[in-house]
Amino acid sequence: MEASLDGSRAGGAPHAATACVIGAGLSGLAAAHALSARGIDFVCLEKAPDVGGIWRGPGAGERGPGYRSLHLNTAKQLTGYSDFPMPAELPLYPGHADVAAYLRAFAEWAGLLPRVELRTEVLAVRQDGDGTWTVTSRDARGEVTERRFEHVLVASGHNTRATLPNPLPPGAESFTGTILHSMDFRDGGDFAGQRVVVVGMGASGVDIASDLSRHAARTVLSVRRGLHIVPKQLFGMSVDLIADAPWWNDMSFTDQRRFVDQALFVARGKLSDYGLPEPDHPIFSSAVTISDEILSRIRHGGVVPRPAIDSLDGAKVTFTDGTVEEADAIVYCTGFRMDFPFLPAGCPAGARQGVVELYKRVVAPDLPGLYFVGLIRPVGSITRLVEAQSRWVAGIVDGDVTLPPADVMREEIGTYLKSIEERYGRTGGSSIQVDVGPYLRELRELQDA
Repeated sequence: MEASLDGSRAGGAPHAATACVIGAGLSGLAAAHALSARGIDFVCLEKAPDVGGIWRGPGAGERGPGYRSLHLNTAKQLTGYSDFPMPAELPLYPGHADVAAYLRAFAEWAGLLPRVELRTEVLAVRQDGDGTWTVTSRDARGEVTERRFEHVLVASGHNTRATLPNPLPPGAESFTGTILHSMDFRDGGDFAGQRVVVVGMGASGVDIASDLSRHAARTVLSVRRGLHIVPKQLFGMSVDLIADAPWWNDMSFTDQRRFVDQALFVARGKLSDYGLPEPDHPIFSSAVTISDEILSRIRHGGVVPRPAIDSLDGAKVTFTDGTVEEADAIVYCTGFRMDFPFLPAGCPAGARQGVVELYKRVVAPDLPGLYFVGLIRPVGSITRLVEAQSRWVAGIVDGDVTLPPADVMREEIGTYLKSIEERYGRTGGSSIQVDVGPYLRELRELQDA
């Protein structure tokens, strides 16, 4: 019996295609490649005009985190796909345009582009009574389509919905300058001659403050809480190459902490010497900020540290220590929250105060056929991890890998979240933290089982 172009069969119900991948960034392309390598039928849906995810430079009218100064914080050797290395001529830490070009070249090399539907937004994903999944999408022409799949791989990332302080500081409505999120920041040159306050000391905050310091008349970095700032290299080695070294992985967690504490003290001294708050937590008990530039820019006077913003009044910004700055713009680098508006209510990815409840950080125990690729936050390169996740999921889809019963998967999730709470405290965002070496070994063992 022949199938029609829309996937239905003559005289019968629509036929469910094998798999749908949502997102064509680094993780989505890894998932698509793993499916393709096994000859599994799939389609990849991407709402942007091109592949590349956060590395693709946003076009006119688009929002996106791909500001021009964005570079890899991880070495290219570990960030490229295992069977398609980054070009030798690229620097150790390529810029976002080079990474975007590399991801597109990978998609072309792997033959994935014919399976990727660009400018196609996923509106809804629901599980039907027979266990298959209906994916509703809207293409560039505004046409809405429903398709059925046996499996859905969500690879749309967790840098999706920008978060601003709620509420904004008192007096925000009177501020005479511009208030924006890092999602809307493109280039420091856009603020030439202006006075800018950057809020937040995460990766985007230190990048943007460093960029602005070369163009703005004055750049202030507002920091509420101390974070560990780690240079991209220690002892002449990229920190993620250190994390990959056997000698590092043979260390106990306590010894790893002691090693890094001592190395950081030698490399940069105390953060309080730079006017920054000291972290209130040990290293590896919260996300670290990787930067070679920010401390240098502070020492050279290009960036001025200040505590949290207390209030706004016209052009005046008052900080909690009583100091006052005049500003033309405030850039909030206050991060993102995980958001999957197309998924069913109560989905384990962010169902409980942002806590992700997935077996091996991938599988939804009570929603067979639903998987998440790349919903993790490692200290180091994510590429090998999403490749391992993708190969494992492809094995499940292909029938070579059998998952344990749902209660066994839920028990593993509980054990993992308990260990996360002991290390990071009660915070939903930490539920996606993984240690590269141990997690990679875990995934490889699952594939070999």
